[in-house]
Amino acid sequence: MLVNMNEVLLPAKKNKYAVGLFNAVNLELARGIIAAAESTRSPVIMGTAEVLLPYGPLEEVSYYLIPMAKKASVPVVVHLDHGLNYETCVKALKLGFSSVMYDCSTDSYEENVRKVKEMADLAHSYGATIEGELGHVGDNEGSAEGSSHLADPSKFFTDPTLARDFVDKTGVDALAIAVGNAHGAYKLPPKLDFERIRTIAKTVDVPLVLHGGSGLTDNDFKQAIKEGISKVNIFTDINVAAVKAEFSKFTDMNKGIIDLIPAAVEAIKQESAKKMELFGSNGKADLGNTSISPQEIDRITQIVIAEAKKYFNK
Repeated sequence: MLVNMNEVLLPAKKNKYAVGLFNAVNLELARGIIAAAESTRSPVIMGTAEVLLPYGPLEEVSYYLIPMAKKASVPVVVHLDHGLNYETCVKALKLGFSSVMYDCSTDSYEENVRKVKEMADLAHSYGATIEGELGHVGDNEGSAEGSSHLADPSKFFTDPTLARDFVDKTGVDALAIAVGNAHGAYKLPPKLDFERIRTIAKTVDVPLVLHGGSGLTDNDFKQAIKEGISKVNIFTDINVAAVKAEFSKFTDMNKGIIDLIPAAVEAIKQESAKKMELFGSNGKADLGNTSISPQEIDRITQIVIAEAKKYFNK
């Protein structure tokens, strides 16, 4: 079922687990991610980022992401990650994305607040949710997610004293924070500032987001979630897993793409499922679902009819 971020992240925040965002720039990625979510009974956030649009244009991605989300037996958020331009975010909302991130983190604080507040109002008018970023998450060399390599990332860490003000003024539904994390594959082990995560989590009411999850250790994830992270972004790990699987099946030049697709989908499924279980979202697919099933509606209707007959036959 297609949902927005509040429907999966608020239960995650309350119950101390995290929901993964997995980018799906092609059908194989989307199939593997959905299969993993359904097999683990996990809510999931699936989408793309503006810097990934050369590999999968927004319209084309929407053609499969949104119908697949609606058809899925678990809650699926279709999210535009790191929307860098106003027009891109608006386009995603018009196409039916249920959530957007408007990344104005390289602007001044005042501009970040102003622009994100404007987008938040628009997103909410569509029934969609919005993520903002305070501080700036840089990129490891070779990252597909961007190219902002920071010489000293600590200078761009999220300021806990500004976090509450930013959330209050913008109306964001989730806040991405910079705490030693970076996009892409880490060449050296990252050192996350867990105390900063804990402080920010106590300061703001909205779920916190950890970008650059690929390459962190299991203990990093567990500790970050314990301290207050409710959403973790993953791309490099599933992207690399797909390629490795395809290479293992490419045994001679007579192999075609249809010989490689099943292996890629399965590898993406397995890697995504591992992350879902690690984040603790497995088995939580129905935790935030307050909707009533058709069967339950029929049962309640029959009870009401029976009680009405008793009343009128008195």
